[in-house]
Amino acid sequence: MFKAAVLLSQQYNITIDGQFIEWQVEQTSGKAINAMSGTCQAVSASNIVGIVGPVLSRETPIIAEFGERVGIPVISHAATDPDLSDRNAYPAFYRTVPSDNTAAIAIVKLFHRFNWTSCIIIYQNDAYGFGGVKVINEAFMYNDLTVADTLVFDIATQYMRGNLKNVLTSSSTRIIILWAEPTYISLILQNALDSDVLGPHFTWILSSSVSLNSFNEKLNQKLIGMLTVEPTTANLLHAPINTTLLNAAYNIWKQYEPETFPNSKNVDYYALFAFDATWLLIQSLKEFCSKTVNSSSSCISFIDSSSCFYRYFLNSYSFFDIINNMTFLGVSGPIHFDVNLTDRVDGSYYVAKNSQSSSSGLSFVPVLKYSNHDGWQEYSETRTIIWPGNSLIPPTGGAKLDGIKLRIGVMESAPFTISTTVTNKLEQNITKFIGYVPDLIDLLQNKMGFISHIELISNRTYASLGQLVENHVYDIIVGDVTVTATRRGKVGFSQSIFENSLRIVMRKTPDIHIDLLAFLKPFSRDLWLLILGTIIFTSILICLLERGKSRKLRKKSIINLYMMSMWYTFGNLVGFGADFHVKTAAGRLLTAGLYILCLVLVASYTANLASDLTIAKSKNIISGIDDIKSGKIPFNRIGILVGTADEEYYLREISSGSKNFYPLKSRQEMYNSLLNNLIDASFHDMGVAEYVTNNIYCNVTLIGEGFDKGAFGIITPKQWLYGQDLDVNILSLKESGDLDTLRRKWFQVKKCSESSTTSIAIGIESLSGLFVIFGVICVLALLLFAWKKRKISCKKSKQLNDDLISLSDISHY
Repeated sequence: MFKAAVLLSQQYNITIDGQFIEWQVEQTSGKAINAMSGTCQAVSASNIVGIVGPVLSRETPIIAEFGERVGIPVISHAATDPDLSDRNAYPAFYRTVPSDNTAAIAIVKLFHRFNWTSCIIIYQNDAYGFGGVKVINEAFMYNDLTVADTLVFDIATQYMRGNLKNVLTSSSTRIIILWAEPTYISLILQNALDSDVLGPHFTWILSSSVSLNSFNEKLNQKLIGMLTVEPTTANLLHAPINTTLLNAAYNIWKQYEPETFPNSKNVDYYALFAFDATWLLIQSLKEFCSKTVNSSSSCISFIDSSSCFYRYFLNSYSFFDIINNMTFLGVSGPIHFDVNLTDRVDGSYYVAKNSQSSSSGLSFVPVLKYSNHDGWQEYSETRTIIWPGNSLIPPTGGAKLDGIKLRIGVMESAPFTISTTVTNKLEQNITKFIGYVPDLIDLLQNKMGFISHIELISNRTYASLGQLVENHVYDIIVGDVTVTATRRGKVGFSQSIFENSLRIVMRKTPDIHIDLLAFLKPFSRDLWLLILGTIIFTSILICLLERGKSRKLRKKSIINLYMMSMWYTFGNLVGFGADFHVKTAAGRLLTAGLYILCLVLVASYTANLASDLTIAKSKNIISGIDDIKSGKIPFNRIGILVGTADEEYYLREISSGSKNFYPLKSRQEMYNSLLNNLIDASFHDMGVAEYVTNNIYCNVTLIGEGFDKGAFGIITPKQWLYGQDLDVNILSLKESGDLDTLRRKWFQVKKCSESSTTSIAIGIESLSGLFVIFGVICVLALLLFAWKKRKISCKKSKQLNDDLISLSDISHY
């Protein structure tokens, strides 16, 4: 397109001093010294009035400075080093390609679009690489993004400085930005393929698209899903371009070099930038010479010298002034420059291409487009981004456990983990794990795609489990492990897999102790004696008051009279009355007093008896953790499992650091100690405690409410690469209700019968004494009945004997 622009100027009959504009091309081989040498020779041999190029950022500074020295403009179509934007440092330099400053902003917005937060940058060690990584770092810091690490590709040795695989796999980010020239991009990608750090686990963002046909076709799946961020032209975003000029340039290209012309859709964007750079020089030179047409001398005048460094273009300031004010619509978009910057004022656009597989093979296709005004937009509705692993879901940017082998440790603790022996198809006995934890691992494995190898941990305290992860014995440990500040300081923990609190565990005691006189306890002994004295005294008063007025009472003996008075007094005192009525006013007044006494005594007795029986039916030594703290149970009768969060709580909240408890080595020992009366109470995690008391140890119960609320988490290494992936999936299981389903499955099972629980009804034992007394009364009543029967029988027998004697006397007459 450089040649096409010059040839088009000739076709448009643009001449300078009556001559067509000519061109000269120099090959630099990517070396600044070659660029300088070729430029110097050309300037010495010809009237060079402008330079298009260089292509590479590392070649550009010396050529830009040389242009300033000889007074000719240097317009690059490909050098993107952000340091070249400084007009004060490079007054003779211009460029039609967007600066990497703009590219860095575009990359930041790409990260925001997909919610990525960090990356690793691989860059080549030259001005292009150093400048790119510098502005990306600055843009990331300004936008709260993180560059986790950087890797240098040495362009001299063409090897990576550092171990690519180790750096990438040991980082928590899986987004890789590769800032290098196309030639080096291919070499680095081959290195990445060899190290297996491409798809599906890593997402690469390249600074330029390259041909993917040179790689092994068997590895194409690993190359799918890469992105590029590269400058493009305005027409891609439906902004105006000079289509007339573009078509004319294409026609010239096809006319002079048809064998090199690709399809118009496949023309490299940098070729269009090169055309605009050349056309800017041509238009500026045309205008410059048109202003000096009346001058007797040529518009192109140099201070001649045999040395290129001492040649100088006369009237260069006027020429630069024309370039600074030149405005036209080019084939890449609007061309206009600011006096303070070397970058074009407008017309910075980018395209994101995605490596996808098609019938024609693996290639990069446009999927997103970017402008300063609109940010990133979809390229077209039919273009979908294919992410690594042929996924349609954007990666999170963090390390994923998909395909990773994990050695997982578990602790046996019903119902979290229960080990059972089963027979496989080969009739071999194998150990199988069931419970909350194995089911949770299965859910996570199905969701995340890791490969698990589960091993049972034995002879370890909970406090020492972190060492197994620190020493890389296990990758993670899943179980009923409480997250504490001490443990978190040494190892990492996942999101909560089980909400927990501590409960007090004790032996069950008999519901009610048999007390034959329990019904008498509502009143004190003195009060009962007072009531008895009141009955006796009142009965005497009734005898005195009523005997004189009642004929029926006068016929009674003193003993019978007193017993009837006692009966009357007792009946009115308890509220049911008697079978005769008082006749005197004094007797009625006394009866009213008995009614008042009855009202208060019966109400008080009923209330106190109900309260005593309610308390008696479920009487424990303590009611909760506050009673433990206040010392209602001797501290040496409290069993604590050593090396657990229970011990940490006891030392922190109860004993102030003193280990005055009964030490336990295992949960089995805890239950045995409770049942054998070696301890009176112990602490246990809520979930396990509820399961055990409902299904295994039916004669053990829980006391009070939960305390020291906390959570169980999965033990991981500190700052684990896959921590975010694990946390996200655990939260997903919570939100979907899967964790609640597991909890219901394993913790709401109940095998212990209801009879083993504390009764809520009042048993006959509490009132047994009352019924015994009633039985005694019944016996006395029967004896009294029998005695009276016998008395009557004796009386009748005596009467019969008397009658027989009388008849005998009569017969003698």
